[in-house]
Parts: sequence; C-alpha cells; structure tokens
Amino acid sequence: MSVTMKASQATVYNDKVVRQFSIMAVIYGVVGMLVGVIIAAQLTWPELNMGIEWLTYGRLRPLHTNAVIFAFGGCALFATSYYVVQRTCQTRLISDALAAFTFWGWNLVIVLAVVTLPLGLTAGKEYAELIWPIDILIAVVWVAYAIVFFGTVGIRKVKHIYVANWFYGAFILAVAVLHIVNSAALPTSLTHAYSAYAGVQDAMVQWWYGHNAVGFFLTAGFLGMMYYFIPKQAGRPVYSYRLSIVHFWALIFTYMWAGPHHLHYTALPDWTQSVGMIFSLILLAPSWGGMINGIMTLSGAWHKLRDDPILRFLIVSLSFYGMSTFEGPMMSIKTVNALSHYTDWTVGHVHSGALGWVGLISMGSLYYLIPRLFGQKQMHSIKAIELHFWVATIGIVLYIAAMWIAGVMQGLMWRSVNPDGTLTYTFVESVKATFPFYVIRLVGGLLYLVGMVVMLWNVVMTATKGSAVDARIPAVNPAHA
Repeated sequence: MSVTMKASQATVYNDKVVRQFSIMAVIYGVVGMLVGVIIAAQLTWPELNMGIEWLTYGRLRPLHTNAVIFAFGGCALFATSYYVVQRTCQTRLISDALAAFTFWGWNLVIVLAVVTLPLGLTAGKEYAELIWPIDILIAVVWVAYAIVFFGTVGIRKVKHIYVANWFYGAFILAVAVLHIVNSAALPTSLTHAYSAYAGVQDAMVQWWYGHNAVGFFLTAGFLGMMYYFIPKQAGRPVYSYRLSIVHFWALIFTYMWAGPHHLHYTALPDWTQSVGMIFSLILLAPSWGGMINGIMTLSGAWHKLRDDPILRFLIVSLSFYGMSTFEGPMMSIKTVNALSHYTDWTVGHVHSGALGWVGLISMGSLYYLIPRLFGQKQMHSIKAIELHFWVATIGIVLYIAAMWIAGVMQGLMWRSVNPDGTLTYTFVESVKATFPFYVIRLVGGLLYLVGMVVMLWNVVMTATKGSAVDARIPAVNPAHA
C-alpha cells in the first residue's frame, strides 16, 4: 500500500502545498487590504480608533505592512515558487513533509503577528517588527524553505536551470541573510530584546535590511513570477533570454548597496549616503531592462491584451514596476530627497510598487494557478477578473496620485520661510491642507479592497466547482536532459 502510494506520488507534482498557499494568499490579501483601509480612514478621521489602544494607528500600521508583505506576498511567493520549480525542473518537491512544515510554520508566524502587534509587542524596526521568538521561527521556516527549493533544483530532470528559479533562489538566500543579521538581538524577556547594534550602525543595518526587503522579497521573488507566468499566459517565449541573465546579475549586485538612501541628511557619514544614492541611480538600468524584457515578450501577441484580463494584470504590473523603479532612484538624489523625505510622496512611491507591481503580478499569477490547481479550464467568472482589474487599477491611480500631490505640497510648505527666516506655515496647517488627499487615498484603497473581495469570491467559486488535482510529471526525453 505504502509502496503504491509512493509510486503514485513520484509521478505527480506536489500541488497540495501550492493550493494551500494560493488560497491563503487570497484570504490574507483581503485581510491585509482591509487593515490598510481602516488605518487610512484613521489618518483621515483619527477618532475612528474609538479610544481603543489595540486599534490605534501605531498598532495597526505594522499589522497592515506585515499582512500585505509577508502574509499575502509571502504566500504568493511560496505558492508560485513551489509551482514553478517543479514544472521547470520536471520533478516533485524533494520533501513533502518539509513543504508542509513551511506552510504551517509560515501561517503560525502570521497568526503570532496578528496577536502580538495589536498588543504593542514589537521590536520597533521597519518591516522587522516581530519580537525575537517569532524571528527565530521565521528563520527555521526559511531554512526549511531553502532546503525544499534548492533540494528540488538539485534533483531536477533537466540540465538547464530556468531564469525564474535564479530569481527565486536569490530571493530565498538574500532574505535569509537580511533577516538573521538585522534581527540579531539580546533578549531580556520573552517579549523584549535589545538590538545587537546601536545608534547610526543600527539605522544603517536596519535600512540595509529594509531596502533589500523591497529589493529581494518584493522585487527579485516577484520577478521570478514575471519570467514564468507572462510567457506562459502570453504563449510566447521570453523576449530575450540573454537579457534576463544580464538583468539578474546586474540587479542582484546593485540592490544590496542602495539602502543608505533612506538616511540622507542624518548622522550617517556623507560618503555612505552618496554610495547609496549612486547605486540607487545605477539600479534604474537593470530594473528597466527587466521591465522591457517582460513587456516585449508580448511581441506578436499584443492583441491578446484585448481579451485576456489575466495577461492585463501581468503586463500592467510591469508598467507600475517601471514607474516605481524610475521614481525610487530619482527620490534617492539628495536634492530631490530634501523635498520628499518624511512626506506622503514616499507613501505614494511605496504603494505604486506594492499595489501596482507586487499586487497585480501576484493576482495575475494566482488567476493563472487557481483553475489549474482545481482541475478547471478557467476561473469561474472571467467578467469578475475584468471587473477586478479595472477596480484595482483605478484604485491604485487614485491612491498614488493623491499621495504624490500631498507629498510635494507638504515638502514645499515645510521648507517655505518668510523674509525674516520664520516658517511660513505651521505643521498643523500642512496637515489641514493634506486632508482632502487623505480622503482620495481612502477611496483608492477601498476600491483596491473591493477588487480583492471580488477575487476571493471568484476563487471560492472556482475551487468549490472543481476538485483538487495534482498534475502529472511529463516523461523527459533523455536527449534533452
């Protein structure tokens, strides 16, 4: 019986863990966006926290970022990387038990975050707020993830390692190093620890981590999605495979050095700030090279954009990727940063990348995966995908346009001085002037949330109509192995 079971397992991919992560990604997407809408409403009308300390902006904001980045984005990365590595290596995951452990371990991390962050239990570091016992659990889960991914690549049935796996692999390795180094701390109790670093060194390590969380977790991993799912959905080969390899090495080398641009005009040595700025400007080249490579994959198939909303999600995400990776280097220039720093322009920049690039590429990839994982030819409702696309896109545009205008206005108001050297505007006046843009931002966030709810409905309908299916592994021609 067990021998028969193992034999049947050996002939099919492990799609169970892919299904689990895919479904949870959609659920966490709704939860994360909902918390985002709540805190956007609180910034517009502060009394909405109702005087409850667990619902204050300071408690819910890290919950929102963790839910969107690590719960929604993380589950999408786990799901797609497990799916892609099996197909491109034509072999089952090396360990079903370890793959299952990564699913349950990652979800335990998320549940613990949901409990601790509203209670105010935090390490106080951007994108690394979770307390030290949870940090250790993350490290353990991540090591298991690395073993599953690289172990599967190691037993591949084809000689070539497809470029999507290069990006997934770099993301896994870099995030491990970033997390472990930045989270180094001396515990004083179960819920508190002192950072291993102090002063400007602590800030430097934090933004080396913080910017590379963007560079590797939110960029390299999702570029892995781009290099697999766009060619698949378009039915076209990657525009330039050589460019994809140049894109990989240029991006991986350059991103690591860009973090100091978060610390312009601080106690960080000026030369270090300049190094961060220079590498940020260099980043424009590989980023746009990758964007162009993805978009040009549609050469000869542009007509498909008219009828295929999934392809539209994937391609428009690249447009936001290109826009964000132009805006980021521009904002790292010291003179521009003098205007943008600490303003809502930064919030607009982050969300053009998060909602536009990460969100749309994840949604498009999940729309590709879900029907295949449940034995269906397509999603339950194509019209619902179409609706989701337009609602989400309009929401993003409203959100980022409002934040851009508010941010530039804030920067100009804060630096404006009278002839006698006194400030032209008080801080409260700048807050009052920002109010209408916060309302527009809230509307944009609401639209994006509505799109996620539509997606959840569509996924549930597709899953209940179908049944769990594990795809068969194709026979490999020894001549091509």
